Amino acid sequence: MFEGLSDKLDRAFKVLKGHGHITEINVADTLKDVRKALLDADVSFKIAKQFTDQVKEKALGQNVLTAVSPGQLMVKIVHDELVGLMGMQKSDLNLKGEPAVILIAGLQGSGKTTFSAKLANYLKTKKGKRPMLVACDVYRPAAIEQLRVLGEQIEVEVFSDLVDKDPVKIAKQSISYAKDKGYNVVIVDTAGRLAIDEQMMDEISNIKKSVNPHETLFVVDSMTGQDAVNTAKTFNERLDYEGVVLTKLDGDTRGGAALSIKSVVNKPIKFVGLGEKMEAIDVFYPERMADRILGMGDIVSLVEKAQEQFDEEEAQKLQRKIAKNQFDFDDFLSQIKQIKKMGNVKDLLGMIPGMGKALRNIDIDDNAFKGIEAIIHSMTPAERKDPVIINGSRRKRIAAGSGTTIPDVNRLIKQFDDTRKMMKMVTANKGRNMANVMRNMKNSN
Repeated sequence: MFEGLSDKLDRAFKVLKGHGHITEINVADTLKDVRKALLDADVSFKIAKQFTDQVKEKALGQNVLTAVSPGQLMVKIVHDELVGLMGMQKSDLNLKGEPAVILIAGLQGSGKTTFSAKLANYLKTKKGKRPMLVACDVYRPAAIEQLRVLGEQIEVEVFSDLVDKDPVKIAKQSISYAKDKGYNVVIVDTAGRLAIDEQMMDEISNIKKSVNPHETLFVVDSMTGQDAVNTAKTFNERLDYEGVVLTKLDGDTRGGAALSIKSVVNKPIKFVGLGEKMEAIDVFYPERMADRILGMGDIVSLVEKAQEQFDEEEAQKLQRKIAKNQFDFDDFLSQIKQIKKMGNVKDLLGMIPGMGKALRNIDIDDNAFKGIEAIIHSMTPAERKDPVIINGSRRKRIAAGSGTTIPDVNRLIKQFDDTRKMMKMVTANKGRNMANVMRNMKNSN
């Protein structure tokens, strides 16, 4: 996410490295590179110029504290301006209606239908709501079926009418149906087109008038860059929507849409889509996104994702097993599953400060744990419970059964053994300071 922009901004700040203070000359050199980085990220020239002018105004004349270098000060100023450019703070959904109606709009191919299902899943699992999906795309043959399949996957009902092909009537009927069935959120997935046209705009406007939604969200493919911003503006002029959803942000290394939309339409980005999984949806936090763009990581989001998968009872059981030195390969496998549920592995690692830069040219996909899981699944229940019994012949059998090599099996068993020792040590040293724990670990090596 934003790798190209992050790299270029990082290089721009190096112009100030070694300077004792900020001057008009070194600021001009830095901001020339910052402006170029923004333009390369598909931010419009007008917004890029306004941005760098504001940074320059704030940078010049500031006293550099002894503990802060000019480069660090410039990063801070750019960070704060990025946060402002993207909307300052997160914007919540209005869910006060009974039911709350959310209308989804956008061009064909923007990811509306997938986002509609992701939003339903998010509201169901994170907000404790009873959502219902409504299929109002009566033109695209597979649209209704796609929504039904996704609805079954997340166990959310999909309202549709295969006889009546009037999207306005379908949307209106769905509200009455939702009230009767006790659903408290209705998500209306509408038809998209390959380009903006009057028929489509009239239809979505009529649906909006008929259901009077509490939220209208405009879904846009972030990979279309500046075109996404122009489309957002046209839709807003007709629909006056409440917020923007940026999809496919995980595939976009430029980021122009995320940086520009708020300035152009003056509507907040509310959600971002980061993959195909139903869980791959995040609330948009401008400050956290600025952190990630500038390579500062996003520890808060990482912790939140971990907490979502956290089971207190299971954690206590695990702690007792660790204390008794009973942590086994089944527990190890369980922990891997928890990590996988949190999201894309590379994206998760990128949330750790400094890791984003280290991983820029490294490809880590969701199958990163595939070999480890295959090795563990090739073990017998007895071997998983007591790895000490895994001798040479067993290792040969496990390697053959998992499609890996004996060195792969040896490496995993060694890593597991080291992990178990470290976990035991941390548990045993509970209550002592971390310095003592680290010293013990060093001595044990």
